[in-house]
Amino acid sequence: MVTEKMYDKLAELIVKKGANVQKDQPVVINASVRDADFIEMLAKYAYEAGAKYVSVEWSDSKIAKMGYQYQSIETLSDVPQHFYDKRKYQQDGGACFISIASGKPGEMSDVDSEKINAAAVAVYTKIADLISYTMNNEGQWCIAGIPSLEWAKVVFPDLPDDEAFEKLGDAIFAVTRVSEDNDPIAEWEQHDKELMEHCAKLNEYRFKELHFTNGLGTDLHVELVKGHKWAGGGCFTPKGVFFDPNMPTEECFCMPLKTGTNGMVYASKPLSYNGKVIKDFWFRFENGKVVDYDAKEEKDALEKLLNFDEGSRYLGEVALVPYDSPVSKSGVLFFNTLYDENAACHLALGRAYPENIECGEKMSKEELAAHGANDSMQHNDFMFGTADMDIDGIKEDGTVVPVFRKGNFVF
Repeated sequence: MVTEKMYDKLAELIVKKGANVQKDQPVVINASVRDADFIEMLAKYAYEAGAKYVSVEWSDSKIAKMGYQYQSIETLSDVPQHFYDKRKYQQDGGACFISIASGKPGEMSDVDSEKINAAAVAVYTKIADLISYTMNNEGQWCIAGIPSLEWAKVVFPDLPDDEAFEKLGDAIFAVTRVSEDNDPIAEWEQHDKELMEHCAKLNEYRFKELHFTNGLGTDLHVELVKGHKWAGGGCFTPKGVFFDPNMPTEECFCMPLKTGTNGMVYASKPLSYNGKVIKDFWFRFENGKVVDYDAKEEKDALEKLLNFDEGSRYLGEVALVPYDSPVSKSGVLFFNTLYDENAACHLALGRAYPENIECGEKMSKEELAAHGANDSMQHNDFMFGTADMDIDGIKEDGTVVPVFRKGNFVF
């Protein structure tokens, strides 16, 4: 059972290890009104860490849903200038950003996809030049979650409300490495160290490409950019501040060559996108681009994802996650990418992370593109790892090195 003490420890962990709030640094928290009590805990620890100010961007999913239902596409697509100005002011001031996830998966399933997509495109277009702040790790950012009854009822639909909420809470805190009697900050420091050791081994091999196969039918070749860098665990800002952007995290991730992915990939878990849950989908890649696809549920939402912009049909990330990760061992399908991506190997359609190529953080968009990095206004992870996933690393000279067998690292 999750206790008040554990919520307090999670808040401290997010502030001190996740976002690693610095003295005189502004803190911006994105959260639902349902989570007000926990946000107060975060604010307290942020101020104790020396935050210059704490600003909370509140949201309410029911009101947001009403907006989609009653507003026109034209209204939803009209993003006011003050929305941009506020974000720019925060970033110019060196703010760090904390987001707390607790929403109901699939809450927008009965909302017009055209409206959701139009609103998303409008927002991303408006702040396109500001997205690099977090994508390039120019400032700290952290995403973590806490349980909600709405979320729990989707994950455990056959349980009574109180049992479902308790079970989801137990799972979230366990995979985030927070318990009643442990030191979560110390555990995260050790976990980061282990992930970075795996990345160091991968970097030593300098693979030209990876070949993925499993029983679902995945048979995919993913070429990596030259000068690639595997990353995992925490990140550094240009000022040398170390932070953990995702809590939990179990991945070692890298940059695919934009035009270098070929073959078939079958998703192993649902994808939550713009409030809709896409199930049983697959992609066929040719020269990096998705040229065919299908889904048993919410195919329309998948189509909107792929057509978001030119870069949405190309990969921006390939990530290796052992099948025996704590998230996978929990046996819980969270219907939330933050958690589910850490239960299985995954790929991301959209923008690549500059940290995954040597000196990438210092490159312009044009320089990154010249090195084979994909660009997009979005970045969407989907899971394709399974218990029988085999991965071979292929070196420049054609040497084949086993990386995964039966879902786990072999080195």
